[in-house]
Amino acid sequence: MASGAQETEGHLGRPHTRIEGLDKVTGRAFYSSDLVGPETKVAHAALVTSTIARGRITGFDLDAARAVPGLLGLFTHRDFAGAVAPVKHLMVGGFANSSHRPLDSDTVAYAGQIVALVVAETLEAAEAAAGAVRVSYAEEPAAGGFDAPGAETVRLADLKPHHKDITRGDAEAGLAEAALRVEARYETPVQHHNPIELFTTRAAWDGERLTVHEPTRYVGAVQHGLAAQLGLDPANVRVVARLIGGHFGSKFALSQHTALVALAARRLGRPVSLVPSRRQCFTIANYRPESRHGIRLGADRTGRFTALVHEAETVTSRFDPFVMEGAEVTASLYACPNIRTEERAVRVDRNTPGPMRAPPEVPFLFALESAVDEMAVALGMDPIELRRRNDTAVDPVLGKPFSTRPLMACFAAGAQAFGWSRRVPRLGAMRDGPWLVGLGCATSVRPVKIAAATMRVRLGPDGSAEVSCAHHEIGNGITTLLAMGAADGLGVPVERVRVRLGDTDLPAAGISGGSSTTTSLMSALALGCEQLREILARAATGQGGHLAGRDPGSLRLVGGRLIAPDGTGITLAEAVGTGSVESVAEFVPAGSDRETALEGVRGGHIGLAFGGAGKAVSWGFGAQFAEVHIHAETGEIRVARLTGAFAAGRILNPLTARSQLMGGMIWGLGSALLEETVVDGATYRNPDLAEYLVPTSADTPAVEALLVPDPDDQADALGLKGLGELGIIGVNAAIANAVHHATGRRIRRLPIRLEDVV
Repeated sequence: MASGAQETEGHLGRPHTRIEGLDKVTGRAFYSSDLVGPETKVAHAALVTSTIARGRITGFDLDAARAVPGLLGLFTHRDFAGAVAPVKHLMVGGFANSSHRPLDSDTVAYAGQIVALVVAETLEAAEAAAGAVRVSYAEEPAAGGFDAPGAETVRLADLKPHHKDITRGDAEAGLAEAALRVEARYETPVQHHNPIELFTTRAAWDGERLTVHEPTRYVGAVQHGLAAQLGLDPANVRVVARLIGGHFGSKFALSQHTALVALAARRLGRPVSLVPSRRQCFTIANYRPESRHGIRLGADRTGRFTALVHEAETVTSRFDPFVMEGAEVTASLYACPNIRTEERAVRVDRNTPGPMRAPPEVPFLFALESAVDEMAVALGMDPIELRRRNDTAVDPVLGKPFSTRPLMACFAAGAQAFGWSRRVPRLGAMRDGPWLVGLGCATSVRPVKIAAATMRVRLGPDGSAEVSCAHHEIGNGITTLLAMGAADGLGVPVERVRVRLGDTDLPAAGISGGSSTTTSLMSALALGCEQLREILARAATGQGGHLAGRDPGSLRLVGGRLIAPDGTGITLAEAVGTGSVESVAEFVPAGSDRETALEGVRGGHIGLAFGGAGKAVSWGFGAQFAEVHIHAETGEIRVARLTGAFAAGRILNPLTARSQLMGGMIWGLGSALLEETVVDGATYRNPDLAEYLVPTSADTPAVEALLVPDPDDQADALGLKGLGELGIIGVNAAIANAVHHATGRRIRRLPIRLEDVV
């Protein structure tokens, strides 16, 4: 039956515009903070956040705030202490983006911590009252980052029991025997996500049932985490996040403020909506922490690597064991007989960091790919040729084969499109009038992730279909992919498919993260469509059926008809009857324990698995190219062109795939040249879009994203790899390498600024 499920002229694999796109661009799309329906008595909340980084609250002056007309409630730790039970971080078996509980005591753990919640009839009144709150503190010394007095450095293996530093061969001996060595330190800064949609929450009670509208990328974790915090049955907590206005890794599981808004709504007896300020979003959500990398790389005269040592430090908070480890990717990227990694966490007095699109690969590969370029210069070798000589079909750490390894195919396609052959190897030799011209390249790789998911697929006699799942549309186009897949799998027009997402009342699915959305949901959809076709075929070929006596496996569902090999067919109305027919698929990745995986996804736990089913190493690959122009007198830096070539398994919608990859490449430009959250002491000094710099249209060059064929039948049953995060990886290194080619200056700390090249 499955063999006839998808016709070659189907929708999947062809470009298709977003089916929710028109609503988004015309303003008809609704987000979590949009007030719709009967909730006419919604109250509005505002936050008061700490102005010190560490210490204790000694008192409040609330008289001016209480005098604001329309004030409904003003809550501090004196009101909510003990009201919110502790839950652990999502990455250590819990549900939250941080285990810290604001308004639970007078302790201040970081600057920007929530110290009061104000609720009023209008947003303006709530903000005015919040601005009138005066807080007294007893301040204590705070450690804000690397090298600060009081910062605590711990081995990651001691902080996270599952982490293992890597040792293969003898790295020191491999370095000693190397003909050439690169030894350098690289640094990346604090960066914040800054999605356009803020971290909003709207909570409403109906008796003991709580409904929360919040732009989260894991409704299941919010549901189960809130239930644990507030002592509720998870069945009495509904979380809705139908459309999300960007998250890029933020909006991560259960937020610290969600329970506070729910408590305020219960005490006031009416719905409460919180829309925090942009500045507050820098501390009530997570961020990419700063990192330091020590790379030692050895090679023989032919360019083959003899040893790699990668030592890394990453900042985290005092109260959560969260650090994005990443050396397992850099250690496995190239053939090398001697490898050693060591990762450390530096615990400071700041809020807990979190995943930011391509969480470990962006900083870790900046270091490695810069070092590889430095080695190419030392050898007098083309950087692509050096990577070719160290390409490998087998993971040097795990000893497992890669399911596919099209890295050099990406470099070949990208180099041709970019015009790499015109690159003059000598540093500073290429010019365009007063502009120095540099060309740089770097590798992009991302391990394939996949998770369990459940999904309901329903087919009606009129040829309409519905796909329902408690996953999320974050702007990546999964709504469109599900509609395309259901159209192909059920033989109905794509316009007749309704997709419902982002609601805990729907069948459970996991987190939107790790580039796992497409691999997980499309696998669940394929299973659901297959089950539905089998139900119809058995009914049609059974006793009394319209196609009685036929082989159920020989029937095809296409064009609104169930068709036998001889062309005999019946309509969907004849196949379905007067009602609809449905299937609830339970997809579990190959190699995973079925009961554990399904229990995890239904219980709000993260549960991501690697592609390849444990038999092969499955990665997406890419090659990034950058052309940089630097004014010889002023040092002004312009990126003239970005070209990326990517191999990410089967591509289901080339239109949205290229869009995602181009967006990632532009964000990579920001990572290289613009984005940095300035930390002064332990406080963020540029928490807004006026001083936190992101790429604008004027900064964005010609961007080209190429899709390289990558058939892979080992990554998963559908040959999918996911590509949401692949586009940003390696862009910062490619730009830094281009800056070196243009100027001879090796910049090892991001972002690269004018003063670095003058």
